[in-house]
This record gives sequence, structure tokens and C-alpha cells, in this order.
Amino acid sequence: MTQEIDLDSVIRQRIRALRQSNGWSLDSLAKRAGLSVSTLSRIETGNRRIALDQLVPIARSLGTTLDELVAPADGKGVIIGPEPITVPGMTMWKLSDDDAVNGVVVTKIRFDPEQHIAPTEARVHPGKEWFTVLSGEIQLTLGDRVFHVKSGQAAQFDTMTPHVIRAIGGVSEVLSMMDSAGTRAHHDDGRVS
Repeated sequence: MTQEIDLDSVIRQRIRALRQSNGWSLDSLAKRAGLSVSTLSRIETGNRRIALDQLVPIARSLGTTLDELVAPADGKGVIIGPEPITVPGMTMWKLSDDDAVNGVVVTKIRFDPEQHIAPTEARVHPGKEWFTVLSGEIQLTLGDRVFHVKSGQAAQFDTMTPHVIRAIGGVSEVLSMMDSAGTRAHHDDGRVS
């Protein structure tokens, strides 16, 4: 029963927070959801039990889904303890869940040029990639252009452009984000550019 009461409280807080973030009064949300102002007020304050037939129009009116509105706030996935994946010259830590927003995958990558086996050719695959250099310097080759991305700088590119990413001048670390198409391409062939 305690878990049910806790979730009930979370749902009420979410409804109120979403309503307020939209700048809506109780009256405004009540009209959009087809509820009376007093019913909505009692739902938000905990003076009325929340019914499923009320949650659906409330969620729709707030621009969210019923699943998002009633998702447990158990703290799962808040702290990430990624396992390192090591290939010659590179260590990667996946920092996002498999159900990340829009399939975007976030990875921290450490490049070690002394151990790195340089790709013999540039890679091409569907998708987009973005990275920021946390430390060191990265050489990004896009087609016949070469860019040097230093600590504190970022780069973004369409991965249909032939590309190679490597550290120069010592160990470098980046925080990388790839869309789902780019991530699939890297996982499908087991290589990282």
C-alpha cells in the first residue's frame, strides 16, 4: 500500500508541475481535460482518489502519455555504473540506457594513440554524430578535410561523410552522442571509427 501511496503522490506532483510549467491555471487545465475545477483541485491536493478515466484526458491535455505520467519514481537508472569496453587504443563507457530519448546513445571514449590501431580507411554509415573533447586533442578527418578539435570544443557531422576520429599528442577523452542509425552501424560491424 505504501508504494501505491508514494506513486499516487508522484502522479499528483507531476500533474501540478506540468500544469504550472505550461502557465495554466486549474481552470485552464480542467477545461482542456473535460473535468471540473474542483475535481482537478482535489486530484492535485490528494483529497480525491485518481481514476484512470481522469488520468487519460489529463495526460493528453498536458502533452504527455499515460505511461510517462504514472511511471514509478524508484530511482532506477539515475546512477549509471557503466562497464568499460576496451578495443586496441580505445576504452568506451556507454552512459545511456537502451531506451534513451529518440535512440540517442551517449558514450565516453578514451583514445590512446600509442595503442591505437589506426583504421586503414574512413568509415561511412547512416546517422549523425556529435562529440565534445573533455581532455586532449582529437583529429577528425571528414572526407579530405582534417579538423583539430581541442579540449572544450565540440564537433558534429553527418556520418555519411567518410570519417576517422583519433587522438593526437597523447591520450584524449571525448563525450560522444550518436543517433540510433549511427549507433547501429558501429555495433553491427564491431568497429568504432
